[in-house]
Amino acid sequence: MALLCSQTSCSVFTSFFILFFLLSLQCQKGTSFHHHHHHHERVHHQKPILKANNNQSTCALFVGSWVYDESYPFYESSSCEIIDPEFNCQMYGRPDSDYLRYRWKPLNCELPRFNGVEFLLKMKGKTVMFVGDSLGRNQWQSLICMLSAAAPHAQTQLVSGDPLSIFTFLDYGVNISFHRAPYLVDVDVIQGKRILRLEEVDKNGDTWKNVDVLLFNTGHWWSHQGSLQGWDYVELGGKFYPDMDRMAALERGMKTWANWVDTNIDRSRTQVLFQAISPTHYNENEWNAAVGMTTKNCYGETAPISGTTTNLGGGATYTDQQMRIVDMVIREMRDPAYLLDVTKLSEMRKDGHPSIYSGELSPQQRANPDQSADCSHWCLPGLPDTWNQLLYVALFY
Repeated sequence: MALLCSQTSCSVFTSFFILFFLLSLQCQKGTSFHHHHHHHERVHHQKPILKANNNQSTCALFVGSWVYDESYPFYESSSCEIIDPEFNCQMYGRPDSDYLRYRWKPLNCELPRFNGVEFLLKMKGKTVMFVGDSLGRNQWQSLICMLSAAAPHAQTQLVSGDPLSIFTFLDYGVNISFHRAPYLVDVDVIQGKRILRLEEVDKNGDTWKNVDVLLFNTGHWWSHQGSLQGWDYVELGGKFYPDMDRMAALERGMKTWANWVDTNIDRSRTQVLFQAISPTHYNENEWNAAVGMTTKNCYGETAPISGTTTNLGGGATYTDQQMRIVDMVIREMRDPAYLLDVTKLSEMRKDGHPSIYSGELSPQQRANPDQSADCSHWCLPGLPDTWNQLLYVALFY
């Protein structure tokens, strides 16, 4: 059937059709930063959509194995001045280097390679803030090193402080910040005593408002005893306790944090992620060590646990118990944080810790790794670079 119209009405119809066509094209192209990952904010464990191999429908980002790859690492420790001595294993005498060259391989897809310039361009004018303990600081410094290596001539500025440090890529207006808050909830000092307030987070939370990407972590400090303990009293329900069940304390603190985020963070502006608890390697039984080993921890380990994360088992370690609480609390949030679920893939990296190459240890300390090896933090370059590669995928894919 022919379309009949006058010259005027046809002209109007044609103009309308062209306008409609241009608008539809614009809608297809114009995916903004916020729209791009709104689906991550709604679904706790939803993985970024990557092209999967073997006709699998989705990419299981956090399940897989470690593959030796000569194209790694992303940077040299000697070229990144921000690395703390306790993370700078090459500078402090670590003799092996294979641990630098492992790439994370998800089970049924390929992880996109980190592109630092793309990261800076997409985050132009925005702020990324790591919030938590020294494992968050470990990851914060890793990201700065990765971005600095990708944009070596960019003008930068570091403002160091406690609890807040800010590293700025001035050419891009990108702030990469670290806020030290090991428990996430507030710790106040009253008459010389440190009070861990399990039901208050407002003092810390003021720092987290109006940030574009928030990545939280906690875990290790909840188990500290004796001189390493970060509080003198726990406050709960208006009462003060010298101690309490540590798992119960973690759960109460996490729920306070989760309620605060649900109430105070504008999720149309801010992407909220939670870094799964980083495992330690102080017990060789956890990786089925051979009988007759001379050390009882990560000292002397030069390769990852072989196989895949699915072979590791689980549920036995203190970290696994903590992760069950973290997982439960995040699932119960009104708008769940995206869980960067790195615990199992990190458990395989018994080779990635500073061990006795953690800053200026004395000869006596180095001779006694059973007492002095750091099997909690990670060398840089090293495993936290993979955490940031996964953060990159979560933000942009």
